Amino acid sequence: MHTRRVLGLLICSIILLPITAPTVVAEWDDDNWLRNIIGPERLELGDEFGCHGFEGVDVREELWVVEECRDYLTRFTDASRWGSQPISFGHPNGPVTENVANTISEAGFSIIGDRIEGDTYGLHAVQRITSLEKGQANISALEDAEQDSLVSIYWIARWYDVNIREDKGAISLLKSQDVWFTTWGEWHGHKESGEFFEHILINDSNMKTYRISTSEQTSWEVPGTAFFEWSEAPLNIQFDGQDAPIIPSDQKHLLTGVRPVEGGAFVTVAPGVSVDFIFESENVSVTHTPQSTFNGLHHSVSVVGHHVTNLHDWTSDFHNSPLRFTWLIERPASLEVDWRLPIFAVAVLIATPIAIKWVVARDQEDNEQW
Repeated sequence: MHTRRVLGLLICSIILLPITAPTVVAEWDDDNWLRNIIGPERLELGDEFGCHGFEGVDVREELWVVEECRDYLTRFTDASRWGSQPISFGHPNGPVTENVANTISEAGFSIIGDRIEGDTYGLHAVQRITSLEKGQANISALEDAEQDSLVSIYWIARWYDVNIREDKGAISLLKSQDVWFTTWGEWHGHKESGEFFEHILINDSNMKTYRISTSEQTSWEVPGTAFFEWSEAPLNIQFDGQDAPIIPSDQKHLLTGVRPVEGGAFVTVAPGVSVDFIFESENVSVTHTPQSTFNGLHHSVSVVGHHVTNLHDWTSDFHNSPLRFTWLIERPASLEVDWRLPIFAVAVLIATPIAIKWVVARDQEDNEQW
């Protein structure tokens, strides 16, 4: 009876060991889609990559994730076609402490979102307007967006083990609207660049020259737009001595060029490029007004992917979509089995046949005694 009890306890131990042994998050995984196929494709389309920290770690408690997330992201991809360093950071809902804000700023980020309360200590805050989740989209908010505003739309592809579906009705509405599809960083960079147009004095009374001076406040080189008006229409508009390309009125993605309209033109140009207006008459009056929204469109839209641990999953429904995304990348956790389990497994493999052999031998001895 005693030997059977020992054998029973041993078998129970073998069964319970993998169940009761703890697992430890010892390392972090990599999302190789950032540099393979999908990442480069999204970057070329005009998407932006920002940071959201590390999976399961609260930035308000662990400040180290700010720089570590930045370094993780830049190992795989540039942040945008306009700049290599990420400038957008996803902060948990609620207030931002000065310590967290300073850490985010010192790491090179200048934009946070997207449900921020109170002071942001010099960081640009983007507020969420609605969600792209099926059944959750606020259609009225999309329809009633203010002119020149940025509509930031929340998107997450998976919540724990649940796959989230997009709201096709909301997407159809967005496609039909007179809007600029952009990203957080692109929108802010475009707005700032548009405010830095300056008149360059030259020795030609039939020409007016303007240029966007490079801002020292950002590491990105984003084109800016201004609306130019004049007392006499120009004969030609040139960028650095070459005829400026014409932007179609229905162009919804940022590019450089000129869109002529009645009474003037929307001019979108990269920083440092000279814009020459050539007139038939001398000393023509020219004025310009910075534009927040590209190409004279009504307002701007950015869909923001939150907690992006697998770019393939987050982008799978949008391969041919005109929407543009700000992807807030989160380094995924990698679960490692407790280091004691392999040792226990080897010990069990060795001990089990020995124990069984010993029990059988004891039973034989008991039978012989009887």
